[in-house]
Amino acid sequence: MQDILILYYSHRGSVRALAERIARGIESVPGIQARLRTVPRISTTCETVEPTVPDAGAPYVELSDLEECAGLALGSPVRFGNMAAPMKYFWDGTIAAWQNGTLSGKPACVFTSSGSQHGGNEATLLSMTLPLLHHGMLIMGLPFTEPELSSTHTAGTPYGASHVAGPHGSPTLSDAESKLAFAQGQRLALLVKKLSRP
Repeated sequence: MQDILILYYSHRGSVRALAERIARGIESVPGIQARLRTVPRISTTCETVEPTVPDAGAPYVELSDLEECAGLALGSPVRFGNMAAPMKYFWDGTIAAWQNGTLSGKPACVFTSSGSQHGGNEATLLSMTLPLLHHGMLIMGLPFTEPELSSTHTAGTPYGASHVAGPHGSPTLSDAESKLAFAQGQRLALLVKKLSRP
């Protein structure tokens, strides 16, 4: 079995919902399994720390997850057109992995959720690709051959799966958002399979 790491940060559950749907798409491909991981919150109070193990949801990511993965799906909520601080903080600490080429040549994709229709989804997706490009990863998007991409009135972009949570932060995915997240996971798993052939 090959593992694809789904690394995400979710504040209200929307990005987690996308991550779980992407995991289903990944695991629809035989021989590939999803490994869900998250990052701890960061605090402006230096003395405050998160527990070693999260109270709920995916375990915290470790650098060994980067070494062991065959591919990566990276997700974060929108924060003014950028990834959330906890995810940025994690990537800022991956210098050793960058120096060692740990992720070089591995395929990756990105996904996000915002509170409004024009909340910065595409800018956030692009911001998440930057550290992945520096790590030498192969970035995969969502093509317009996915019919929901052309017909959705909620979310979804060629840069990656997305969700619009609305003013109340609903984590419930629309039918199109769900299908696009599944398709993205499936495409990533198929790409991992193709690249691993001798």
